[in-house]
Amino acid sequence: MKTFLACVPCFVHQTLSASCMATDDVDVQTKVMRKVLEELSAIDFSCSPPEMAKTVHSLIREISGNSDPYAEIKHEYNQKALLLYPQLKEEVRNSKNPLETAVRIAIAGNYIDFGAFPEIDEIILHEIIENTLHQELAVNDMSLFVDALDKAERIFYLADNSGEIVFDRILIEELGADRVTCAVRGFPVLNDVTMKDAVETGLTDIVKVIGNGGDFPGTVLSKCSDEFRDEFNKADLVISKGQGNYETLSSVKKNNLFFLLKVKCKVIADNMGYKTGGSIFMKA
Repeated sequence: MKTFLACVPCFVHQTLSASCMATDDVDVQTKVMRKVLEELSAIDFSCSPPEMAKTVHSLIREISGNSDPYAEIKHEYNQKALLLYPQLKEEVRNSKNPLETAVRIAIAGNYIDFGAFPEIDEIILHEIIENTLHQELAVNDMSLFVDALDKAERIFYLADNSGEIVFDRILIEELGADRVTCAVRGFPVLNDVTMKDAVETGLTDIVKVIGNGGDFPGTVLSKCSDEFRDEFNKADLVISKGQGNYETLSSVKKNNLFFLLKVKCKVIADNMGYKTGGSIFMKA
């Protein structure tokens, strides 16, 4: 998926938000903004949004001297999500269709995205969980997923954000963790999940987790590690979580690739043909 003009203000908002988390020094924040605006003036719109986001957030880290501006808020939302874990597991246990309920919970968790939202409203998060559990999905390819799942010996789960990873864990446990490998970002970027988050939330206790080798807030296959590409190519079923992974993988040809996400911006909504706020469970 290419970058659109409407993505530019989003990059500017992310720069302001992330630079303020990275440092209290207004002079440094100003330097960051000026440099990012310079880069945005020469943006290559043929690239995906996560490719430009990598440039933006690399500059923020470099100029501020803060290697992970989102570290504190990632930890905070990992802990908040862990507090929800027992309740969400109970939803799955009591469900008439545990697999679909776990899928819906995973989609609801995609709301925890500080790239899309400068702040996460916890009241709205609870409402989104409730709505996603009970309302019709904009796309629901569950029957196709069940067919693929029945035949899959190797499942590759591409995670997206911290906090959200706890919601993913519930789905991974329902899939059967013994046949799942989970991928996280290789290095910090935005509030995207890294190995540190996977350890903190207990995911590494139940499933094999690997880094993708990069710091894109998405999956740019050509820039991922050999280990990641090998897992991706050999997987019988790939679950791609979130907007960033959709933006970078929507044009990739891969059998049994499924996208799980909340539509959180108009650019994605227009690209997919669904309304903002929609819940998507779609086979590529």
